[in-house]
Amino acid sequence: MARNPIHNKLKIGLVQAKVSDKVDSNLSKTAKLVSHAARKGASIVCLQELFATPYFCQQERKELFRMAEKIPGKISKFLSKTAKTNKVALVGGSIFEKGEDNKYYNTSLILDDKGNLIGKYRKVHIPHDPGYYEQYYFSSGNLGYVQADFNNVRLAPLICYDQWYPEAARINALRGASVIFYPTAIGWTADMKENEPFSAERWQNSMCGHASMNGVYVAAANRVGKEGGIDFWGGSFVTDPFGEIIKRASSSKEEVLIAEIDLGKVASSQEGWGFLENRKPMTYRELYEI
Repeated sequence: MARNPIHNKLKIGLVQAKVSDKVDSNLSKTAKLVSHAARKGASIVCLQELFATPYFCQQERKELFRMAEKIPGKISKFLSKTAKTNKVALVGGSIFEKGEDNKYYNTSLILDDKGNLIGKYRKVHIPHDPGYYEQYYFSSGNLGYVQADFNNVRLAPLICYDQWYPEAARINALRGASVIFYPTAIGWTADMKENEPFSAERWQNSMCGHASMNGVYVAAANRVGKEGGIDFWGGSFVTDPFGEIIKRASSSKEEVLIAEIDLGKVASSQEGWGFLENRKPMTYRELYEI
């Protein structure tokens, strides 16, 4: 899995924002924040999970399925226009998609700087916990893990709960991704804050581990603000291929986080430690037999 070194520095942007119950207002704010990221020199910008709507999965309510839309639709067209207007590649957070198979998905669209769709990923790992009743709304993604190429960069989207699964990050790295983006919606419930006060650090450490073990950049864009019973903890960050955080946002403020990354570090990390090259896949058979 050794690669030729790529000496290429670029800036990526993460949008960390509060979300209201008004879709048009959320889209307007998002457009301004992406524009700000572009002015700061970002060539790739990532939004947060379900960026256009409140985090509706806190309850199981049948009427909320009306929020889902087919692709193309209002929000996907907005993403295309925003990418083209700002001349950036856009990892469009995620949207509530009504699929062509009449199933519902948590879907991330990747647009190039001309607004063309270059990747579509449906969230594979779906949580179902108090305050996060996502299995009520979303089917597990049926498109597999997805990579998209933009200007010498192979990027891969994963979504929120996918963060806890090292297999997903490893597959994307083996397929050549240099940067893994995690659009996210995670925060404190009252019970979590009382019984798992280490959760935000655990969340961050899991993704630093993915970066270090796979020799890739990892960028997580999380929302902020209180919605219903969840106080979203922000903390969007970028970690380098050695697992070291190079930029982190606050836990409570809306921000556009800009980080410069050096793709030469990807080859340096992977070739130096050999984690991908020295794998023994035949010994991992039990992973899919159990």
